[in-house]
Amino acid sequence: MKKKLLLLIAATIVGASLAGCGSSGGSTEAGTEANSEAEAVTEGEAEGTALSELKAGFIFLHDENSTYDLNFMNAAKEACEKLGVEMVSKTNIPEGQEAYEAACELADAGCDFVFADSFGHEDYIIEAAKEYPEVQFGHATGTKAHTENLDNFHNAFASIYDGRYLAGIVAGLKLNEMIENGEITEDQAKIGYVGAYTYAEVISGYTSFFLGARSVCPSATMEVTFTGSWYDETAEKEGANKLIDNGCVIISQHADSMGAPTACETAGVPNVSYNGSTQEACPNTFLVSSRVNWEPYFELCLNSIAEGKAIPADWCGTLETGSVELSELGSCVAEGTAEAIEEAKAAIIAGDLHVFDISTFTVDGAELTSYMADVDTDPDYTPDHEAVMDGYFNESADGLRSAPYFDVQIDGIDLLDTAF
Repeated sequence: MKKKLLLLIAATIVGASLAGCGSSGGSTEAGTEANSEAEAVTEGEAEGTALSELKAGFIFLHDENSTYDLNFMNAAKEACEKLGVEMVSKTNIPEGQEAYEAACELADAGCDFVFADSFGHEDYIIEAAKEYPEVQFGHATGTKAHTENLDNFHNAFASIYDGRYLAGIVAGLKLNEMIENGEITEDQAKIGYVGAYTYAEVISGYTSFFLGARSVCPSATMEVTFTGSWYDETAEKEGANKLIDNGCVIISQHADSMGAPTACETAGVPNVSYNGSTQEACPNTFLVSSRVNWEPYFELCLNSIAEGKAIPADWCGTLETGSVELSELGSCVAEGTAEAIEEAKAAIIAGDLHVFDISTFTVDGAELTSYMADVDTDPDYTPDHEAVMDGYFNESADGLRSAPYFDVQIDGIDLLDTAF
């Protein structure tokens, strides 16, 4: 839309200058000035749109009280401030028609880029993208960009399973310390995990965390409970307390409030949070936090729009792109934790370590040698892609889909409820 406007302005200026030259009362200086302006506009068009002329709109499921949404907010603010792009945001937008309305409002307000941060926003953002083909739309954790084939709708995620695996190593080393200190026995090395839903994203998350823990503490087991909500502080606190009552001695989460960490602090149980450090609120129990850093993706999108380049339909950030990060370590981590993390991180980046290495887990007592994943999200759930290749489950590693599709239930992890 802006490019069309620039061309129209250029044409108008050129027309005005020609008219001035043809009239007896026209000024030669005025004509020269108009021609210079036209040339400047044409040059600007050839080079793309200036970043300072762009406007970005963001749709958040909750507000800053949600660690998940706050993580997106901070990244959006950092990217826009760094690039000089105007930022507009809408908070507390449910996963319903409100998301479509919010997207349309942002497009009508002149946003060149509109981004939504929650899985359930996707269908409504696609609807808006079809209505506003001149606006670029991005969506986190979604699954449909590679099958919708819209030039202006894009999915993005990151290999957060790498980050959760590293955080799992922190937890596993803490378990070892507790065993060595006589606080627990080897068969009491049980981790608790508060999940939101039984989606592949959550399953991939708690499985990678567990595998990281078990890579250094072989006797580790895990129990998972679900809340049926991305953000429900009461349910998350109750879930953590239930796991603690069941004998879980370390708690992690894939949910967005401070419910689980504060329950851990009260009970004196070490915790691994998500999307940000809880060291200040939980000084005695915080171990580490993993998160997706969305700033690189936002910068990619905004720079691409400014330069007139295509945005990938599916983009998956990594440890190397700075899209997967761990927080600073808490004060109660085990000795040698920092060194162990760096060693594993380097191995992942080098391709020598794969989180879902099939030699490190079993399913119903057997090695997973083949698994057909549903990367195209067929409504009838028809598995369409062989995910096990080269000795590991290729989670978002082959460019088919950025969002997780690891939904395998491996041995050693017990689900307390699966209603969600």
